[in-house]
Amino acid sequence: MYGSRTITAREQRVIELVAQGLKNSDIATIVGTTEKVVKNYLHLIYHRLGFGNRLELALWYTARRIERSGR
Repeated sequence: MYGSRTITAREQRVIELVAQGLKNSDIATIVGTTEKVVKNYLHLIYHRLGFGNRLELALWYTARRIERSGR
């Protein structure tokens, strides 16, 4: 959960994989779905968190990970 914005476990996994720099097709293979479903997840995630693209999402995720680790 990020603030009042709830993210599902699968959406969290998609965010992690985006932050690793993977393409939608690779993410789809890893999570066991189709590329179209991954695109839908990303659209929902962008809308829910207020981002416009995967770079913003990846940077945000990385910053949150660093904050949590105390570095």
